[in-house]
Amino acid sequence: MDSLTQIVLGAACGEAVLGKKIGNKALLFGAIGGTIPDLDVLVGGWLYGNEIDAMLFHRGFMHSIVFTILAAFLLGWLIHKGYNSGKRLQTTTQSDWISLFFWALFTHPILDCFTPYGTQLFAPFSNYRVALNNIAVADPAYTLPFLICIVVLMFFNRTSDKRRLWLKLGIGISSMYMLFTLGNKLYIDDVFRKSLNDSKISALRFSTQPAIFNTILWYGIVETDASYFVSDYSLLDSENRFLNFRKIPKQRDLKPSEFKDIKDLAWFSNQYYSVYKRNENEYQYNDLRYPLLDLNNPNSSVFTLLLYKDENRLNMKPFEPKFDSLGNIMASLWERIKGI
Repeated sequence: MDSLTQIVLGAACGEAVLGKKIGNKALLFGAIGGTIPDLDVLVGGWLYGNEIDAMLFHRGFMHSIVFTILAAFLLGWLIHKGYNSGKRLQTTTQSDWISLFFWALFTHPILDCFTPYGTQLFAPFSNYRVALNNIAVADPAYTLPFLICIVVLMFFNRTSDKRRLWLKLGIGISSMYMLFTLGNKLYIDDVFRKSLNDSKISALRFSTQPAIFNTILWYGIVETDASYFVSDYSLLDSENRFLNFRKIPKQRDLKPSEFKDIKDLAWFSNQYYSVYKRNENEYQYNDLRYPLLDLNNPNSSVFTLLLYKDENRLNMKPFEPKFDSLGNIMASLWERIKGI
């Protein structure tokens, strides 16, 4: 999920493990641990000269169980070595620090698994991307109550029972909301199946996910033999169906057989994608797992990449969101959430 959410969750893990011993410093170290896996965005840029390779590195090995274990032991040893001195001597153990970093690191990719982006939890042994698609990459209903609870507990003494109460409230409220989104996802999938049947669409497979910032408005895409169909549905719609399916061609102006980079990007998009030629050396890659800004325009995907030929490979230009401003997209999102 977004960086703020991961910081809050990491801080909660730090508090749970070491809060009684070191107070608010546990929140700080937990927040640091919860941020570390997302540093793969920077590491990928350092490791690879190709922007596609760098993007695909995100949510890879540094979000895996193996990395969690290795990093927890290394960071636990390093921080204990630096912290365990002077007045702080023997106030904590190396095991405490390993445990803090393990939970801060481990909960990060686990939380990411609930989002549509996908997480290579089992790297390097498998590149399978775990994606449950039940919550958006940013959802204030999950983050804000959790954040408020963490901020409140900071004002209590480290040994106070009230501090523990607010920690439990933060974890409990966020966990209950996550369970709700899982149940909601099952309901949405059932609605989508019935909608496909009503629309007489022969599905090979389909995918649904919530729109950004909420769990009320949902986007669905279905693959058939010849094309894709997309639609959206709000829990506040008058009919409990995905209506007005729009057809999207399986446009493949570049094929995986021509460039391995297309094969890799198709894997990244779970094979929901299209590629359009823009000019002699530039192509637009659309990741169709994500909603279209305009359901009538198959080239208006929120997640588009501009590719260009770079010697015998493809490379990509920096990702730029298509909407003009956050205000415009939020206004459009709010109108659709209210239902039709």
